[in-house]
Amino acid sequence: MHRRCDRNRKRSKRRAIYCPIHGCYLDSVSQKYSLFANRTAPLQPGSLSRHNVLILVETETVVHLESAWLEAFWCDRCQETKWYHVQKSVSKGTQENVCTYQVSLAPRKIWQQAVGVIHPDGNPSIGEFTRRHAKRLDYEGCKDFRFES
Repeated sequence: MHRRCDRNRKRSKRRAIYCPIHGCYLDSVSQKYSLFANRTAPLQPGSLSRHNVLILVETETVVHLESAWLEAFWCDRCQETKWYHVQKSVSKGTQENVCTYQVSLAPRKIWQQAVGVIHPDGNPSIGEFTRRHAKRLDYEGCKDFRFES
C-alpha cells in the first residue's frame, strides 16, 4: 500500500539516465542542446515512414529532432564530465508512459547537427596564433612582434 503523499506527488521524477560504463546515475551539468537534421538518414529510425520522412525533408529546410539531444553529464565513478548523445524513446504502458534513454558518447559528426553548442575543439575560424595567445597566463604581447630596424 502506498502512502498518500507518494500517490499525490505531482513533481517530475528524476530522469533514468545511467553511465554506459559504470551503470550509475549521471548528473546533468549543462542544458539540453537540440539536434536538427537536413537529410533523411537521422530521421529513419523514428516512428515516421520513409515516404513521410522524404516529404518532410523536401518541404522543410531543417527538421527538429525532438527525441535526441546533446547534453553534458557528470559521472561519480569516472569523476569527469563527458558529452553524450541522448535518445529518448517512449513506450506506452497500461497506465502511464515509460521513458527510456539510450546514452552514447557524442561522436564528432553530431556536433554539426546541434545549435548553440560550443565546438569541442574550439572555434574553427580562429587561427593558431590567436588560440595560443588566449591560453597564455602572462601577457607580454610586444615580445611576440619582433621588429628589426
